[in-house]
Parts: sequence; C-alpha cells; structure tokens
Amino acid sequence: MPAFALAHLRTPQINEDVLEYIEKIQSTLDPYQGRFRVHGAEVEVLEGDWPGTVVIVEFPDVERARAWYRSPAYQEILPLRTRHIEGSTLIVQGVGPDYDPRGTAARLREAAAAAG
Repeated sequence: MPAFALAHLRTPQINEDVLEYIEKIQSTLDPYQGRFRVHGAEVEVLEGDWPGTVVIVEFPDVERARAWYRSPAYQEILPLRTRHIEGSTLIVQGVGPDYDPRGTAARLREAAAAAG
C-alpha cells in the first residue's frame, strides 16, 4: 500500500542552504522509489489556519518511507532545511485503490458498540 511523507513548512524561505537541499533531495529519494506529489505549491485554505506550504512525497510502502527518512544520505542534508524552515514532518500510510470509506464507518460503529 502506498505511503506518504508530508511536510508542513510553516516558515518557508529560500536561501543557499535550502536551495542546496532542494537540489540534493531527489537523489536521496531514488533508492526508495520516492517521488514528489506536491512540492511547495500555493495552499488554498478552505478551513482553519495553514501558514506556509506543504510537501508530499509518495513511496511504495511505509517501510521505504521510513528507510528514506532515516537514511544517512537524507539525514546528511536535512539540517540544510531545518536550520532555516520551521515545520512538521510525518509519514502516513495511504489507502488502496479499492478503499471505500463506508467500510471504515461500519468498523468504527462496531467498535463503538462493542466498547459500550
């Protein structure tokens, strides 16, 4: 099942370190089959507050997403971004092509009923 690494970059700013990070990140993703799905796009906020921008990278599975983030190659360039941009990063498992949210609702109903 696909997995995604998401970064909410609250204070995006461009400088030489950040440019170097951007230039080098793809080579850290390639061994793990990571590919950008969203990269620094303008965010249209429909609900709530969202300062900054978002980055989404897709991986074939959670294991490869975790392995990429922990890899020496990525850890080496990570400070180029984190020294200059405040943000949060997370990894989340995606859903398969046949996912139906009604099944999730049914499982949640059953769990709630069993709990009491």
